[in-house]
Amino acid sequence: MNTRKKVPMRKCVATGEMKPKKELVRIVRSKEGEVSIDLTGKKSGRGAYLSKNKEAVLLAKKKNTLSNHLEVQINDSIYEELLELIEKEN
Repeated sequence: MNTRKKVPMRKCVATGEMKPKKELVRIVRSKEGEVSIDLTGKKSGRGAYLSKNKEAVLLAKKKNTLSNHLEVQINDSIYEELLELIEKEN
């Protein structure tokens, strides 16, 4: 039997688009309230997914969507780190 493996889908918090999990980057807030970028997708804590494009990151920053989803204040350094990560991949 030829069974297809199910592709996990996640929703980008900035654009609202459903995409395969591998095309998104996860930002996670730990129990201590520390916010970090989770490249493995396995860190424990509350997570939010963002599309791996500059427009989505800038939109999330403008609308404060990450802060609302993770229920914590997001530093500009996180957005800068995300933009650098996207630049490296492209």
